[in-house]
Amino acid sequence: MPAPIALGIIGFGIMGERLLRAALAHAAESVTPVGVWDPSPAAAARLSSIAPVPMRASAEAVIAACDCLYIAAPPAAHIPLARQALAAGRAVFLEKPLATDLAAARAFVADAEASGARAAVNFPMASSPAVGQLAAWQAALAPQALVIETDFATWPRGWQQDAASWLARRAEGGFTREVVSHFLFLTRRRLGPLLVQAASVTYPDGGGAESAIVARLTAGDVPVTLRGGVGTTAAEDSNRWTLNDAIRLRDWSIAERRSPDGGWAEAPDAMPNERMRPLVLKRQLAGVAAMTRGEAHPLATLREALEVQEVVEAILTAA
Repeated sequence: MPAPIALGIIGFGIMGERLLRAALAHAAESVTPVGVWDPSPAAAARLSSIAPVPMRASAEAVIAACDCLYIAAPPAAHIPLARQALAAGRAVFLEKPLATDLAAARAFVADAEASGARAAVNFPMASSPAVGQLAAWQAALAPQALVIETDFATWPRGWQQDAASWLARRAEGGFTREVVSHFLFLTRRRLGPLLVQAASVTYPDGGGAESAIVARLTAGDVPVTLRGGVGTTAAEDSNRWTLNDAIRLRDWSIAERRSPDGGWAEAPDAMPNERMRPLVLKRQLAGVAAMTRGEAHPLATLREALEVQEVVEAILTAA
């Protein structure tokens, strides 16, 4: 078995901590965390309480120490950090979105593809067993229509409040970039290229992120209806990806299909997202190691992430 790759992390908020914990607890055969950088003193305190992984003095120090850099900083920092790491000969694993500036994202992807860069984006549905079950069920279907629904009690969600300074703002945050993008990635993988046919978006006064979206899209030749809203459920987070009203992914990790009595029946191995997440992240990190070694992997490509981002920004800028 190949040796684990050295993984550096920039940005030690929710996602950085989540990936570090997964690396330590579930993926030691794939990655070895070698350093973290985050400018927040609180981040350094949290890191020291979790594991003996050094808080490096700078982003440059993390890049120098690693084989692959995981970038979990706010979106505006993604491309500058990725360019810096790639220039140093490192592989890159980015959080989405690539950026909020589409021109910058397009230029970055073009440059990375031209240079053969080792880079991927963290859309965990690329490694989800529940998505694998959907794919198996879909083989018996002729896709005719897809409905995507995302609902939130509040935005940001309760566990995201430490990042509300940007997640709640229109410039970089919002549930369409943070949550809907995952289901658009899934749709692109399962059904084909995405095209926005019509969209509307509701914003609060000021610079706050969107409170509602409605859109009609196509994925390949399949019509897609998309709806999302804040204050539309009592649950913190509720979502459904429903194909032909016959199979669906519910609440991130529950694969279901229609039973003969017309109800929804869960897959035999279905489990809530809290239990599914460690397995998915273990698979994602195995993909990170393979990508870093230049091997085949299931992770989202830069091109896929760019296509998703283009759809997201088209929805968010709809009249």
